[in-house]
Amino acid sequence: MRVRVEQTALPGIGVRHDLMTESGRRLGVVSHRNGRRDLVLYDPDDPDAGQYDIPLTDDEAEALADILGASLMLGQLSGLREQAAGLLTEQVAIPAGSKYVGRKLGDTRARTRTGASIVAVLRHGDVNVSPEPSFRFAAGDVVVVVGTRQGLDGVTAILANSDPDG
Repeated sequence: MRVRVEQTALPGIGVRHDLMTESGRRLGVVSHRNGRRDLVLYDPDDPDAGQYDIPLTDDEAEALADILGASLMLGQLSGLREQAAGLLTEQVAIPAGSKYVGRKLGDTRARTRTGASIVAVLRHGDVNVSPEPSFRFAAGDVVVVVGTRQGLDGVTAILANSDPDG
């Protein structure tokens, strides 16, 4: 099923984007000219009346986009796991003693060394989707990895490594 998003210009205000959910609910996002965004849930009995209007700061809008994007990505990865023999996803916690705490993702050379890819990092409820090689790890980060069983085990071993020379 293809989702239809309608865009409506709001003269003097900004732009509204609406979508109809599969359950029949209408959601909208009003992007004001001043940069403010409002999340709108419309009344099911009157599709022109907003039932709830939730103003979002830039940080809140970004966090919501990250959450929705990450959950969509993880759902798609789960679907891929069912379709692709041998392709797995796993969440790996970075222990406090890892030599990669405070270091860049690129320093791990995880994909080159194992063939597995780090596709997201979860930190204190925030989701960093497709982190750049310059992303710095912190103790307790949870890394989402995609690859073969051997590749996932390899990334787990790399991130658990506490030997600064190994």
